[in-house]
Amino acid sequence: MASQVNIAIIGAGGVGKCFLGQLEKLAQRRPNPKLVLTYISTSKKALYNADHAAVGIDNVTSNLASSSQAPLAPPKLVEYLKSPGSKTVLVDNTSSQDVADAYPLFLSNGISIVTPNKKAFSGSYKLWQDIFSAAEQSGAKVYHESSVGAGLPVISTLKDLVDTGDEVTKIEGVFSGTMSFLFNSFAPTSGSGGQWSAEVKKAKELGYTEPDPRDDLNGLDVARKLTILARLAGLEVESPTSFPVQSLIPKELESVSTGDEFLEKLPQFDSQMEETKAAAEKEGKVVRFVGSIDVATKQVKVGLEKFDLSHPIAALKGSDNIISFYTKRYGSNPLIIQGAGAGGEVTAMGVTSDLLKVLSQIA
Repeated sequence: MASQVNIAIIGAGGVGKCFLGQLEKLAQRRPNPKLVLTYISTSKKALYNADHAAVGIDNVTSNLASSSQAPLAPPKLVEYLKSPGSKTVLVDNTSSQDVADAYPLFLSNGISIVTPNKKAFSGSYKLWQDIFSAAEQSGAKVYHESSVGAGLPVISTLKDLVDTGDEVTKIEGVFSGTMSFLFNSFAPTSGSGGQWSAEVKKAKELGYTEPDPRDDLNGLDVARKLTILARLAGLEVESPTSFPVQSLIPKELESVSTGDEFLEKLPQFDSQMEETKAAAEKEGKVVRFVGSIDVATKQVKVGLEKFDLSHPIAALKGSDNIISFYTKRYGSNPLIIQGAGAGGEVTAMGVTSDLLKVLSQIA
């Protein structure tokens, strides 16, 4: 049994900081194997010792901020992490495509990976194949629970269903905390809800959207999550742009230069969303922004759908996610996972939980 496992971390933003807190407590709670932080970096700075001595975890964020070391490029980082001969886990708490592209390199060198980075698993299908074949050949592990639904057990559940031989027929749900919050406020199951543009503005002020809300409203974040789940369910989805994704950005506002200008002009287009809402109300339904995967017909799509008020998707609260798995074993009533699908602590929890899985297999 390995008495020590080295941990390298890339990314020290919101999720990264929460993960550091969880890692520190984990190391105290579970002294075996000893978890040793040997490398941490942001996009601009790094903290590590040439002799691989531990980086103290207690003041690590302030020490990193004042560090004069630059981050190591992936090939150099592989060399650094491999040389002591200890088992190593790389924790990628970024959403960087460059880091994601280097996963096959890390894995083929025996370095395991845990990450919430969606780009690694929703980029090209070739990268997906390269990642898992590199892991298979070297025996390194790769887990990415938090790439869909933060800490909710979405990916582990789907993997268990598939690995135990159940047949997944359909996956459907609300995969974006932002979209959940917007539509629960804009088209509530009781009461009238506010104007669309006002709800988008409010969501941004409360920190539920990206700095430029168009990065949420274009549907790509949901499309990335659906790409990951569809691939896990056995569909060879080429990329998040290879199936229909409905954007909620009015055509005329796609090219305005800033998010603020977008919010300023959005009220001019409220009538489009009002019509959609009214059409659903006429049928006694509410409109929601959902993703669905029909495994039999291999159809993946993201966009607005209408739901009866009694449907679990209609009754969501706040910014919760909900994911329904329809399978042969579960019959007509799906297996449903629901809860917070965004936030630093719950996202980091998914990463920490993946780290525990890796440790149980390599240490």
